[in-house]
Order: sequence, then structure tokens, then C-alpha cells
Amino acid sequence: MNIKLQLKIILFMQFFIWGSWLITLSSYMRDILLFTNTEIGLVYGSMGFASLFMPGLLGVVADRWIPANRLYMLCHFIGAVTLFIAASITSPLMMMIIMLIHCLTFMPTIAISNSISYCCLESHGFDVIEQFPGIRIYGTIGFIVAMWIVSFLKLELSNLQLYIAATCSILLSIYSSTLPLITTTKDMTKEKSLISSLGLDAVVLFKQPRMAIFFLFAILLGGILQITNTFGNPFLRDFDKIPQYADSLVVQYPSVLLSISQISEVVFILLVPFFMKRLGIKYVMLISMLAWVARFGLFAYGDPSPIGFILLLLSMIVYGCAFDFYNISGSMFVEKSVSPNIRNSAQGLFMIMTNGLGAYLGSVISGIVVDRYTSAEKIIDWHAVWLIFAGYSLILAIVFLFIFKNDKDQQN
Repeated sequence: MNIKLQLKIILFMQFFIWGSWLITLSSYMRDILLFTNTEIGLVYGSMGFASLFMPGLLGVVADRWIPANRLYMLCHFIGAVTLFIAASITSPLMMMIIMLIHCLTFMPTIAISNSISYCCLESHGFDVIEQFPGIRIYGTIGFIVAMWIVSFLKLELSNLQLYIAATCSILLSIYSSTLPLITTTKDMTKEKSLISSLGLDAVVLFKQPRMAIFFLFAILLGGILQITNTFGNPFLRDFDKIPQYADSLVVQYPSVLLSISQISEVVFILLVPFFMKRLGIKYVMLISMLAWVARFGLFAYGDPSPIGFILLLLSMIVYGCAFDFYNISGSMFVEKSVSPNIRNSAQGLFMIMTNGLGAYLGSVISGIVVDRYTSAEKIIDWHAVWLIFAGYSLILAIVFLFIFKNDKDQQN
């Protein structure tokens, strides 16, 4: 089979699993299991906590001992088992524990899938920067299809969303066995540093001020992304508390509206190579931060009314820019900034910063903020919540503009 087609299928299924529950599980836990917003934040935070060390650890394992595609297959099999278990849980503590175990195996597969794609493309003579975005689009498509299935089948408040994800995880585990074998790196040096011996090769990147700043903002931006993943769906569903909006499409199919964010990704992901080559990583990431300001600001003033709906729609569109101009360009920046023998470790480190520490802080703090603005009658002041997050994003953009040097700045 054509290698690019194989990679497209792999990435489609990879993100289909995530799309089946990431956006809607919070509403299921809040409305059916009656978890508080802080408990929901902690459950989603367990995903970030798992990402603190597992992507880097398994990245090292893939670099040194177990071929990346074989490790990828094992992770998805274990992930499927945990999702089946999570579907029957009703306790906040147990849900946190099981989802933590699930994410210990799932989160590393995102970085590993990137590394597998880069390796396979290079071994077949393709240019990574030119070819990978077009392949990565299929991951976004998989995420969208999963959201539509869950929403149109009215499963947003059902545990069946977890069963769907588990089934796809098993199928992906089986299909990934068809990938070409990815060889591990053979280190022939007799003497290695302590960091290298521990397998923490990519940590040496922090010695470079530019890379250290990049990874710091990876944490801060990772927190932003997790906020809308956790509370975007509950926000839209809460319009059912306003009588004139109770039967609106926004309330009936919130995931379909949110999926426009992922559709927007499909467009913006194709623009990443263009802007990366002409603007460099600094201004691409700066555009991403400003897009997050717009995303939250539009959320603050949007509603199901005709004008309000346009604002919500615009917030979904700018999401594609906010996500792709940071997440995809960041991964490509790391790929081109490190040596091949620490490629998997560096991608894992990027995931630790973004989907690890950043996601954990974003999930937990956002849950606390939402509860802080929840009245005794369980009415949430979403307007204030989104303006707080918009202000945070704006501060990040201003600071980043002055302290991070672009590629061309260094060359000059």
C-alpha cells in the first residue's frame, strides 16, 4: 500500500479515538454523573498529568529499544481496554484514575505518530515540511467525523462515546502492524553523559535559550488549548437554560458547531508551510496567540441569536488558526531543530510541555475558575470566564513578541 495512504489512515483513526470523547465527556460527567466543574477539570487534568513524563519516556523507548510502530500498536491496545472500563464508572475518583491510566498509553501515541510519519516520509524520499501537513489533515478529519457521529446519534450525554473510542483503538492497534518497521537508533559511543544514560537526551535542548523560551510558551499555550476542550461543550449546552434558546441547534447539536473548529483546521493546516517559510516560528506562534484572544472574546459575546450565532461561528473559524499555527508549526520546528538521534525524545518533550504540564494546569485552573463564577443556582457567568481567558492570551502574545527571537533575527 502507498505509504502516504497508510499514514493518512493511521492519523485518521488516531484522532477519531480522541474526537469520540474529548469534547463531549465533560458534558456527560457534569449532566449525567453530576460531577462538579472542579472534578471535571481534575479528570481532564489527569490527561495532562500522564503527559508530563510518558511521551518523553516512550519517545526514548522508541528511539533506543522498541520500534516506534510496535510500541504504537501496544499502546493503543492497552488504551482500548481502559476506555471500556471507563464507560462503566460513576465515581469522580475512579474516573480520574482510569482516565489517567488510559492517557498514560494514549498521549504518547500522538508524538509517536508524528515521528512515524516523519520517518516513513523521509525513508521514501519525501519532503517532510511539504508532505506532512497534507497527511496530518486526515487526523483532523477523523476528529470531526467522530464528533459528528457522537452528536448526530445523540450520544453526547451517553457512555457509548467511550465504547466507540475503545473499538476504534483496537482496530488501530491491529492496522498499525502493517506499517514498515521503524528501526531504533544504535548509539555506538562508549562514553555517554548522565542525561544520555538516563534517556533524557532532549532535555539538553534547554541549554539553548531560544529552545527554552519556546518550550516555556508551549506550556502556557497548552493550557489555553485545554480550556475549550474541557468546557466548550458545556458552555454551549448551558444555553438551554435560556427559554428562547432551549430548542436552538446550538443546544441540540453543540458538537456539530464545535466541529467547525476542526474543519477550520483543515484549511489553516495547509497554510502552515507557507507562513513558516516566510515568517518563521516567532510570528506564526504570535498569530496563534492573537487567534486565541479572538476565540475567547467571540465566545464571551456569542449566543444562539442571529448576530450571536455569527460570533460563535467566527470563534470556531479562528480556532483553526489558533491551533494549527501553534501545534503543527511547533512540531515541525522541533523536527528541524534537533539531531535525528533524539527526534522521538524531542517530539515527546514537546508533547510533555503542551499536552502535559500545560494541559494539566489549563484543565485544573479552568475548572476552578468556572466553579468560581458558578452561582448557588448552578448558573455560570460564561461571559466573565471567557474574558478572563482572552486577557490571559493577550498578555502571552505581548510578552512573547518581545522575548522570543525569530529564525531570521538570529541569522542577521
